[in-house]
Amino acid sequence: MSALFPPSSNTVFRVIASSLLAIPVIAVGAAYVYLESPYYTGQYDQVEQVIQFDHRHHVSDDGIDCRYCHGAVDHSPYAGVPSTSVCMNCHEQIWNKSPPLGELRARYFTAQPIPWNRVHRLPQFVYFNHAIHVNKGVGCVTCHGRVDQMAIVEQISPLTMSWCLECHRNPARNLRPLQFITSMTWQPEGDREQLGSTLIKRYEVHTRTSCTTCHR
Repeated sequence: MSALFPPSSNTVFRVIASSLLAIPVIAVGAAYVYLESPYYTGQYDQVEQVIQFDHRHHVSDDGIDCRYCHGAVDHSPYAGVPSTSVCMNCHEQIWNKSPPLGELRARYFTAQPIPWNRVHRLPQFVYFNHAIHVNKGVGCVTCHGRVDQMAIVEQISPLTMSWCLECHRNPARNLRPLQFITSMTWQPEGDREQLGSTLIKRYEVHTRTSCTTCHR
């Protein structure tokens, strides 16, 4: 009596079974790669604004401190964005008839806020407090990059959980004295790790890695 299935059926069965087992593994791996990639994180995507604001000019040329426009960054979870009145503090006198600033003037005189487009986005389930990081010695440039060299601001850091945890586990390399917190060009004079260890004690920095630190 001849066999119901030819001998090659065993090989075919093994290939099919292996493929079915591999599909979930491949799917999970592909999802992880995608979630860590700039396609998902928005890294390096330039975000256009209703009112064009060139950080190169305002930061590098004019020397405006980050905290002038983002006034809540050192005492609030949110850094804040400039209102029309903040902009007009300067532009009521400087370039007050410039056509590119027509939208700003129109919104200022009609008491309409500027609809700034968010550049750095975290998932809604992630809690992030700007003031905590700033007051512990984490400089603006650490997360936001050299905005003083950006005509249009983009997200330089991936802002993924693994990226955040890397700093939370070893914060020393990313700490600086508070007087240089907004400096785009500051570099430590000596060993960065050694300075960071000193600042950890001075600012009472703790390595927060529990889930509830960010997921509340």
